[in-house]
Amino acid sequence: MISVLCIGDVIGTVGMKYLHRHLPALKKLKKIDAVIVNGENSADTNGITPDSANYLLNCGVDLITTGNHSFQRKESYPIYESDNMPVIRPANYPNKAPGIGSGLIDIGRARIRVINMMGTVSMNPVLDCPFATSDALLEGIEEKIIIMDMHAEATAEKRALAYYLDGRISAMFGTHTHVQTADEQILPGGTGFITDVGMTGPVHSVIGVSIEAAIEKMKTKMPVRLNYAEGKCMLNAVIFTIDEKSGRTTAVERINISN
Repeated sequence: MISVLCIGDVIGTVGMKYLHRHLPALKKLKKIDAVIVNGENSADTNGITPDSANYLLNCGVDLITTGNHSFQRKESYPIYESDNMPVIRPANYPNKAPGIGSGLIDIGRARIRVINMMGTVSMNPVLDCPFATSDALLEGIEEKIIIMDMHAEATAEKRALAYYLDGRISAMFGTHTHVQTADEQILPGGTGFITDVGMTGPVHSVIGVSIEAAIEKMKTKMPVRLNYAEGKCMLNAVIFTIDEKSGRTTAVERINISN
């Protein structure tokens, strides 16, 4: 069996420091074989930078996924083209966008294919259809173990794609809303699923953002600098236990650390 730890959106420096504090012990305790982290908010004020990507990798992360903030920072563009940076962006971005939409984690006894996808409902409607993009990608994948980060706003879109791919991928974890859902499950075809894995960042915040700034923006409807909050943090994640021979998920465990 292979244990894959998937960690929700890491929020800025405060989230990265909390990850650094807890990830080594969590990997040891749960006998984790591979770690996937969504890092599109790892740079302060959102986006990802070479420094924040390196920090995540040095924490013990094997591969970084992203989302709608993939290209928020121009200094991030070279990350996606670097052979030394296991960072991927949503596969349904146009082909001319930097980088690719899938990556590989090789743990020796198994190879794990990771796909990054992005929703179009209430997000960016000009992206390619995630259903059609998934079909096209899966045609060329040989690995038994396939895990998808579905970065999307709509619960229904995440669940619909999960059922559409049930039995064709090993697991799907949702990201983007930063709120962990309590619906971890194994679908009928053997695909592990959670609608949203949550985030790694400040507990007392509005999805990672300063409470005061979020309230001001919602009350006034005016532009507001949405700085990340500070203080007590949490780490939201999910562990998929996968049979390397069949590629099916055999167990799903939701993780929520806050201390």
